[in-house]
Amino acid sequence: MIQLTISPVPKPRMTQLDRWKKRDRVDRYWQYKDTLSSLLKAEDVPPSYHVIFVIPMPRSWSNKKRKAMLYQPHKQRPDKDNYEKAFLDALFEDDSAVWDGRATKIWGYEGSIIILPIQPFNP
Repeated sequence: MIQLTISPVPKPRMTQLDRWKKRDRVDRYWQYKDTLSSLLKAEDVPPSYHVIFVIPMPRSWSNKKRKAMLYQPHKQRPDKDNYEKAFLDALFEDDSAVWDGRATKIWGYEGSIIILPIQPFNP
């Protein structure tokens, strides 16, 4: 098991305009990508993995709601696919080599990424 204390960031939809006009979400994505690639290398990720994205709860939520939502499924946007795309893009130059993986997103007090090995499919 690998646990990183870094808030997950989804991959944004980027346009040509992002080359000149810097949007906050695109800047956060590039910072996340740089930080993640400095903390973890592609070789550290198991060939069959389950990555859990712990999304930090909004500070505006009451303590009662925060307690109730702790480790519950994150069923809002952005999609888990966008979190996984950003994760794989940060680690692999060519992520087409990744053939088996699972992604989950849940609520937590602080953002983190947990990587677990799983048994690959073997009939």
